[in-house]
Amino acid sequence: MATSIIGELQWRGLVSDCTDLEELERRLAAGVVTLYCGFDPTADSLHVGHLVPLLALRRFQNAGHLPIAVAGGATGSIGDPSGKSQERQLLTKEQIAANVAAVRPQLARLLDFATTTNPARLVDNADWTAPMSYLDFLREIGKHFTVNQMVAKESVRARMEDREAGISYTEFSYQLLQAFDFLELCRTHGCDLQIGGSDQWGNITAGIDLIRKKLGRAAIGLTLPLITKSDGTKFGKTEGGAVWLDPRRTSVYRFYQFWINTDDRDVVRYLKFFTFLGAGEIADLEARHAANPGERAAHRALAKAATDLIHGEHATLEAQRASEILFGGDLAGVGEATFAEIVGEVPTRDIGAERLAAPGLPVPDLFVHAGLAASKGQARKDLEGGGLYLNNVRLGEAGHMVTSADLLFGRHLLLRKGKRNYTVVTAR
Repeated sequence: MATSIIGELQWRGLVSDCTDLEELERRLAAGVVTLYCGFDPTADSLHVGHLVPLLALRRFQNAGHLPIAVAGGATGSIGDPSGKSQERQLLTKEQIAANVAAVRPQLARLLDFATTTNPARLVDNADWTAPMSYLDFLREIGKHFTVNQMVAKESVRARMEDREAGISYTEFSYQLLQAFDFLELCRTHGCDLQIGGSDQWGNITAGIDLIRKKLGRAAIGLTLPLITKSDGTKFGKTEGGAVWLDPRRTSVYRFYQFWINTDDRDVVRYLKFFTFLGAGEIADLEARHAANPGERAAHRALAKAATDLIHGEHATLEAQRASEILFGGDLAGVGEATFAEIVGEVPTRDIGAERLAAPGLPVPDLFVHAGLAASKGQARKDLEGGGLYLNNVRLGEAGHMVTSADLLFGRHLLLRKGKRNYTVVTAR
């Protein structure tokens, strides 16, 4: 099983570069390999951009190898210049500690720490970096790097060529900290493989050089592609900003919708990148997508698999129900939490609770109030044409009176005009 991991990664399009691919394949075939990937806690949540390397760690674990996830309590306090045009705002020690604590359970959700055969490890690089004095760091680590070597790194050179942004000594030193991480993990855990995004190549090779000089061992680096979208926009970004793994930052519904709204040109690639579906399942979904894109079978499979991974099957079902409601689905049995997701996705209007007291409010008046009809006369025409819905039930009588008895959860009315024009009216 362990010998197939590189072939699987290549099939999934997840191999960008490797310092010695033949040697890596030989080691993987020979036995268990310990590998690591680092995640700097620059926020109190990871986002979908972190999923490719995280899932790669899990793929190696599924193949029998030993993954280590490094929460960057030390490196996160500096900031990696890779791929950045400007220096990050430095976080306080308290912010970093809080972020590390918040990110830990997210890392733990995607890796198996309970198995007795090849359990994952979660470590914080502040544990071995913070106790070392500045002078000791310069003597033990810094002396093994030349400035010429450090300046040659793409992440550093790009910033140095930008006269306005430049690069601070702090960020210039980042690669030494990451190299120290690789050395420490190699020395204490026998870790000989580091993986990361393709923008990490310079930092990874710095660690390989340090291990060779300090330990006389040959370590390996494997980089994964940085994910792009076919339309040229940045993966993992929406109009509302980054798509986070923490449901307090990005609701489960919006997380699910992010995947559902994947560009048709990207959906098969993303099935390979972000799910554990096998080659046969993905080939079947690709064929169905080609034959009938409107069925959106591939999109639904992607959204379900990704949401199951991060939030669990129950949360996925709730997100699916919320999604179905906005396509006219039955509201029977829908919980208030699920409905609350809808409230955040459609226009809302308040209404005085007294206006719904018996005998109630005529339907035309309500739809005008909600902004779904320009006038009562237009609302009557829409009603006669069968185009008005209350709580996803078609209204058929102009004389129908809406009362507090129609409120969902004692607070809301879901109004719809036509197929997709929704407004939630909330009684206050």
